[in-house]
Parts: sequence; C-alpha cells; structure tokens
Amino acid sequence: MFLLLYATQKGQAKAIAEEIWQQAGVHGLEADMHCISEMDKYNLETEKDPVVIVISTTGTGEPPDTARKFVKKIQDKTLPPDHFAHLQYGLLGLGDSEYMFFCNGGRTVDRRLQELGAQHFYDTGLADDCVGLELVVDPWIDGLWLALKEALRLQEEKEGMNNAVNAVSSSLSPAPDTVHELNLSSKVQNLKLEDEGARGSDVLSQKLDDINLVAPASDTEPSLVHSVPPLSQTALNIPALPPEYIEVQHQDIQGENPHLSSLISEGTTFEVPVTKAVQLTRGDAIKTALLLELDIADTVFEYQPGDAFCVICPNNANEVEELLHILGLSEKGDDFVCVKVKQGTKKKGASRPQHIPERSTLKFLLTWCLEIRAIPKKAFLRALVECTGDVAEKRRLQELCSRQGASDYTRFIRDSNVCLLDLLHAFPSCKPSLSLLIEHLPKLQARFYSVSSSNLYQPGRLRFVFNVVEFPAGASRPVSRKGVCTGWLAGLVAPLLHRYENTLDAKGESSSIEKISIFPRPNNTFHLPADPSVPFIMVGPGTGISPFIGFLQHRQKLREQHTDWEFGETWLFFGCRHHDRDYLFRDELRSFLKNGTLTHLKVCFSRDSSAAEVAPPKYVQDVLRLHAKEVARILLKEGGYFYVCGDKKHMADDVSDAIVDILSMEMEADKLEALKTLAMLREAKRYLQDVWS
Repeated sequence: MFLLLYATQKGQAKAIAEEIWQQAGVHGLEADMHCISEMDKYNLETEKDPVVIVISTTGTGEPPDTARKFVKKIQDKTLPPDHFAHLQYGLLGLGDSEYMFFCNGGRTVDRRLQELGAQHFYDTGLADDCVGLELVVDPWIDGLWLALKEALRLQEEKEGMNNAVNAVSSSLSPAPDTVHELNLSSKVQNLKLEDEGARGSDVLSQKLDDINLVAPASDTEPSLVHSVPPLSQTALNIPALPPEYIEVQHQDIQGENPHLSSLISEGTTFEVPVTKAVQLTRGDAIKTALLLELDIADTVFEYQPGDAFCVICPNNANEVEELLHILGLSEKGDDFVCVKVKQGTKKKGASRPQHIPERSTLKFLLTWCLEIRAIPKKAFLRALVECTGDVAEKRRLQELCSRQGASDYTRFIRDSNVCLLDLLHAFPSCKPSLSLLIEHLPKLQARFYSVSSSNLYQPGRLRFVFNVVEFPAGASRPVSRKGVCTGWLAGLVAPLLHRYENTLDAKGESSSIEKISIFPRPNNTFHLPADPSVPFIMVGPGTGISPFIGFLQHRQKLREQHTDWEFGETWLFFGCRHHDRDYLFRDELRSFLKNGTLTHLKVCFSRDSSAAEVAPPKYVQDVLRLHAKEVARILLKEGGYFYVCGDKKHMADDVSDAIVDILSMEMEADKLEALKTLAMLREAKRYLQDVWS
C-alpha cells in the first residue's frame, strides 16, 4: 500500500495519478489516491507508507489552486525541522519551461518537505509540457515500481526489527543510509524494469503479421495516419485501457440548461455588454488585433491596471454540429441527458467531473463544458483504439499511444495541435461514445486577457486587446481554424466592429446588446510602483502593449489630480512589423508623449525596409541595447521597475538576455554577476513579466 496524492489545475496531474493508480495493480501494489486538497482523508504527520505526489504549476509559478491549503499548512514556520522525518516520498512535478519558474509548484512542495526532514525514496521528476510531459512522465512511472517495492521492503524490515524480541543480525539489516541509495536515476530504473514491464497487463505486444498490415512501397514518409519501418513492423508497448466510468442517459423531458456561472469554481462571474469593438490593425496586416470595451458600471467588478480577467467562451458552433454528426447524434443536440457514474466501474473514487452538469442538453455539454480542441492524451488514444473498426487505423492509433511511437505522437499530434475532430476525420472508422468524450476531454477553460484600461481614466469601462489567433490547415489538420475564444469574440462583435480611430477618446458606442461572461483574475505583482516618483520601463511589442495603455491612462489621471506630486520618468519600448499596418495605439502614445505622461517612446519595425545607411534596429531587445546606459541607470541607481509583456518564446527571453548584457556592460562585471543582479531584481518584484507562449 502507498499513498498517492495529486494537485491539479487543468486535470493533467489527476490523469497521471490515475495512470499510476491503474498500473499499481499490475505490479501487485495498492494505491490510496486522493486530491491533495482532501486533507481530511489522509494525514502526512502519521503516514507510515511511502507517498507519491503528482503536482502541476499554474500562473507565474504558483502551486495549483487545489494545493494552496496544503502548501500554506506545510509553510508554517513553527514546524520543527524533523516534522516529517518519518516520511518517505517521491514527487513528480509538471510545468512548462516556456515560463520563468519552471515546475515551481512541485519544487516548492519538494523543497519544503526536505526542510521538514522528509526523505526521497525516489528521485524527483520534473516534466516539461513545452516538449512533451510524456518524455519524463513515462520513464518516471516505469522506474517508480522498483523504488516503491524497495521502500516497502525496507519499511517491513524496519517494522520487523522494532517488533522482534531479539535484534536481527546486522548482516541481514539494511544500512542506515540504504534509503539514500534508492535515489537511482529514472534511466537506470527504466533499464531494470524493461523485462518486468513487458510482462505487465499495461503492455500490448502486437506483431505485424497479426493484422497483415503492409505499407505501400511509395509511402516512405510517416504521417498522422501512416507509419514506416521500424515502427510499423515492431511489437508495441501500449498503455493499459482506462476503465470506463461515465454513463449518459437520454431523457425525454424538457428544461433549462445550467447557468454558465455554475461551471466556474473561481468565484463570481459577471455578464456584461460589449459597448465597443475596434480593429486596431490595417486589413493587410499579418495579424488582426481587436480592441473590445465592456460596460462594468452596473457590477461590482473591480480591477487595477496590470490585472487580468477571464472570458468564459464556447466552442465553435460548426465544430459542435460536426462532432454531433460524427457521433450520430445530429438530431438529438437539444435533447437532455443525465450524466452519472457507471455502476460497477473499476475506476477508484470515480465521480462525475466537476465541470460536467448532472443534467443538460447534448449541445450544451459540447459547447460550454468540454475542450473539444484539446490535444488528445495517450490514454484517450488508447481508449479510441477500442472504438475503431478498421484494422489499419486501429494499428496506427496503437502506435501513436505506444512507447515506441513517442516521437510520432510528438510530431503528428502534439506539435501539430491535432484535436479530436482532426483524429475522427483522419480515422473515419473511429466512432467514440459521448461518455468516452466526457471521460477524456478536459474542462473548457476560460481564457485570460490583460486589462488595457484604467478605471480611474474611464470609470465603469474595461478594455482589452487581442490578436485573432489563426491555425492554418496542414497535413494533420484538413481545415484552418481560429482560436476558440478569439475566433468567437471576433464573430460576436463583427456587426459593431469599426476601423481604427483614436480609441481613447472616441465617444460613439454601439446599441448592440451582445454580452459576454467574465470573472476577475487579479495579478498580485504586475502593477504600477506604489511610489509615483519611481521611474519605470515598459517593454511591450505587439499586443504586449495592452496593459501599458492602462498604466499610462492611470498615470495621466494621477498627474491631473495631483499636480503637487513628483512623478518618475516613464519609458515605453514598442515594436511591430509595419509602421502603417500594425502600430497599435499610435495616436494615443503620441498624445501621452505630448502631455508628459510618457517621457520616452522608442519604437521599431521588424518588416519595414529602410534606405538609411545604418539600418535601424528591428526588435525591442535591440533598441534596449541602444539605450543601455539609461536602462542601467534606472534599474541600478534609481530603484526603477522593469515590465515586460508579450510573447515568451520569441521576445521575453531575448529581452531578458539583453538586460543581462546591459547589466554586465554597465556594471563592468561578468555575466554570472549580471545574472545574479537580474535575479535580485526579480526577487524584489522590480523586474516583472506578463507573458504567454
């Protein structure tokens, strides 16, 4: 027996914990599985069995919401350093290296348990969603069983020693530091487990001649639907079939669907009208940026410049209809169904997912509750195998969820952003049930947006800016698609959309009564300095400028209201592709510059040609380097703040590198010293990021 705890934000950690629970039985072990928030169902203070923890990371490095109480409890500074000296544990952290504080949720718990005397019986695993969680998760789970069995054996020996009347001979006893020797690397344990794992029921070995599948000689390149040797000719190790646990009952009665607010656990939701929609970019710009204004005057919704908020959005209506058609339920979209746990299910602790109402229409479930665009996990592919009639299609799905097909899964599913509809088009004999979709598709998440306004400047109004996301058609995706939320918003506001004007001062509002549901997501750090005399630098290319418009609006109002205050200088570094196509808020920025709210505006254009003898800089990081002395002065001598907003991979990391170079040059120090200085700025909350991948 061992204790299995998970802390999840979007369901991934829970799914991995369930996979561990299922595999435990294969290895002759029993797991007592609980969400880490269910603190009444376990007690680490008295736990004698080994503990396995799977924990994700959310936000800018925080543990998931379900782990907040647990983390607060173990962070109690009055706890003695031997508080968990009896505890043996293994921890698997999930994160995304696109973000600064990679796997910080898991690292935080791991570090604190160590400080309180707990010991590893197995090395900590840190899985990266940027490259594929399975690259670490799969071998970590493979290696877990040997470590667990050894930890349990040592525990039994220890208990036997304690209970024995006579001491066991020292030659038969484990050395005091045996537990430390169990910290083998996942790779070593994986090698030891190859034979053992191949015997488990979570493995399906299928020879090519079983299905007589021969690839045409001309197909030399693999694709979503086609594999090539050696994968197409090898035996496969595939995951165990997840147990079914959901039952869907169709009902003849009529009624009303649940209110959207019942789907949200994060707090109060507000249904607010869209009063304005402006296209900020020219028609021939590569990306289309829209500004939307919401009327929050009749609500208690509060925000500060720099905060974010969430929009509750539906799936695309055409995609929902298409899915109903494939499921054979086209005529029943408006029928009510009751979702219950299947009687006799083998899934431990099975319950109806929180985001699934007990009773609603089919269309409501697929429109508002399930993320039908989610990239299918391997467990889902494994379940889809059982719903597939064609032998060749079945084999390919097995390959994609197998250990041997890991690179194909990454290339053709994960990196190609393939969703359920893409799979059902590619594998037409696959006919899943609605219950299977409910079991495997995650919750349709609300989408985050940065506020682009100040309640001081425009009371009762909230503005935000976004690019309409485009996913082009490709080999694995037969049709192009827009982003779930941005595509929906663009369609919703199309009737009231007008072209760019001075968006700060325009008075005209639409009579449209289109409404959207939102809820706040305050940012605890990405705010203006509390002291207005402190200078600050803003770096926000593209739509990354969004929160800084709110900053500048707020600063302008403060300057008007407090003429006796001292205000520090303000710098904005903005970049876009073309001066005349996607220079967002150009007129507003010039106005801020003219009235002194903004003291320095530095702009660059990456795609405009120049006749100048010396080509102008193309990117914000290049412009920062041109102003190295001023940047260093503000950060090192004047206690200033530095804000970065925008794309993580293609901008924020480059800006961070530029700052390290600037600090190194101006401090006349090596790169390591500059990195330490940047780390101190981050720690002091003076180097702040609001970034996305």
